[in-house]
Amino acid sequence: MDQPKRRSVDPVYSMCVQPAFLIGTNNEDGTPNFAPITWLSVTHEEGNGYLLVISMSGAKQTRRNVIRTGIFSANLVSTDMLPLMDYFGSRHGWDGKKDGVSFGVSRGEALDIPVLDQSRWVYECRVERSLETGDSATFFCRVLNIQMDERLQCKDIFDVDLTVLDPVIYSGRYYSVGQMLGRIGDFLEK
Repeated sequence: MDQPKRRSVDPVYSMCVQPAFLIGTNNEDGTPNFAPITWLSVTHEEGNGYLLVISMSGAKQTRRNVIRTGIFSANLVSTDMLPLMDYFGSRHGWDGKKDGVSFGVSRGEALDIPVLDQSRWVYECRVERSLETGDSATFFCRVLNIQMDERLQCKDIFDVDLTVLDPVIYSGRYYSVGQMLGRIGDFLEK
């Protein structure tokens, strides 16, 4: 196997491969608000538990709503949802309702939060703790419910078929997942 040739560059490049989510919150008047956020991951907790970790920067209405209510939905963006993601990303919550395009919204099953009907994977989250760094707030959140596409037949926690979810992956530009390559251990020499 050929080894890649690398070169050193200034640390201005960012190659953070991140799934795209539309974060759903309740505005003060009860109307739903959605904003695209890609700074989302998980961290391990005691036992088999984990916390969803999400960072939001700037003066976003969504960030203010999460700080005010402590709850939100994280709606995974699939490739067919890119026009909706771009729409939400080009409108600001403080400019009024984001109702210039048609989209379906339901309420969460575990929390009173807006959930996008089109999303194939939705986390319903409650903030456990937060940390401010610069102009970002990072929230460590308990996942109280997951709504997943009925076509997924997961046998274990690692058996989520991303080709069914068709997630948008963000790294400065939008990408998609091509194929499932195998499972842990499939590539060990026998």
